[in-house]
Amino acid sequence: MNLFENQREKSGEGPLAYRMRPAKLEDFVGQEHLVGENGPLRKIIEEDQLHSFILYGPPGSGKTTLALILAEKTKSHFEYIKAVTSGVAELRAIARDAQQRWDFYRQKTLVFVDEVHRFNKSQQDVLLPFVESGLFYLVGATTENPLYELNSALLSRMKIYVLNPLTPAQIQSLLKRAISDAEKGLGSQKIKLDDNALEEIVARSKGDARTALNILETAAQIRGDSATISAEDIQETAGHFYVNYDKKADRHYDTISAFIKSIRGSDPDAALFWLAVMIHGGEDPIFIARRLVIHAAEDIGLADPQALLIAVAAFQATERIGLPEARIPLAEATIYLATAPKSNSSKAAIDMALDYVRRLPAIEVPRHIADNSHSKSHLLGKTKEYKFPHAFGGYVKQDYLPAGIENTVFYQPTENGQETKRKEFLEWIKQKTRS
Repeated sequence: MNLFENQREKSGEGPLAYRMRPAKLEDFVGQEHLVGENGPLRKIIEEDQLHSFILYGPPGSGKTTLALILAEKTKSHFEYIKAVTSGVAELRAIARDAQQRWDFYRQKTLVFVDEVHRFNKSQQDVLLPFVESGLFYLVGATTENPLYELNSALLSRMKIYVLNPLTPAQIQSLLKRAISDAEKGLGSQKIKLDDNALEEIVARSKGDARTALNILETAAQIRGDSATISAEDIQETAGHFYVNYDKKADRHYDTISAFIKSIRGSDPDAALFWLAVMIHGGEDPIFIARRLVIHAAEDIGLADPQALLIAVAAFQATERIGLPEARIPLAEATIYLATAPKSNSSKAAIDMALDYVRRLPAIEVPRHIADNSHSKSHLLGKTKEYKFPHAFGGYVKQDYLPAGIENTVFYQPTENGQETKRKEFLEWIKQKTRS
């Protein structure tokens, strides 16, 4: 329970973000869908109706603060552990104590696990029977997608509550509270924050309350008491713009998904925005370039064959020159692909053909199109009946598929972009076949 001891808060010690952490639900900012009127977490906290659950959300969204408030309100014994520093032995000891606490005092136990996604499989397996039997309630906080990071058996016994980044208005509210609070905040220093500085902090924090308060505190320490903090002060003290982006986690997958879907939706501005998020967040530019190549083939295809060439060129350029210059060919390819006509006929055709091949009981190459280059191929039953299309003006009717599936169609051209020419060509072939 050491994390939630409030001695430092009362004495005004510790970082500003720590001191300003609310101790009651009425002071909590954000997450109205969870703690607003009729919110599920509000009922859990106020009525002490516990169950095991996961708090999933970005940094600075209030996960640990909600656990603090729950710890103060619940009649259950509260245990706090960090997944990164806790082992199986500690989990077993907590479970043993929880059993004794229940046997002797009929007091339930609530275990809060910070960064629960860092528990490995063996640790999660240890937790499972305790959660399943109700020996203790488990509350886990994580910035990583629990659907990928926690095993399905444990997840099936827990609810997931999703927290959102704080809105600009909510961040502003927290900053103003910190400026005016003389007991826990900066009120005694008589610091002032002009409107431009307020907006600068909001822009840099990206919905992260902890980051916003840390930026404010740093600027206040540098400028001193009674200072008016400007946007220029924030720029000088905060340095590089912060983006909550993890190259191996949920933000990585969500952002690349938004990027590709924006290109598919023919919105170059949105595509460029998500490209900028990835570049600024430190994403591997080769990963971005690779996805552009895949998208050009998968979603544009024959509607504009040039798209694949542009994407491959951007990939090669990125590979050779790297960032920051590679942002330009990546942007060029992004804009070209977003504004190109779309067709996924190539992907649909090969996927259909693959499915067909998997289901066929046997596959035999027709004799007339099999290899008959050997002078004695006829001994294997291979004939010279193949008709050379060029000898017939470019096209001649003959079967190229195995017997029994001669008329199967996989490729279905669309009316988009240059693919109309292929559709016209195939229609011409059909007419020649009928004549």
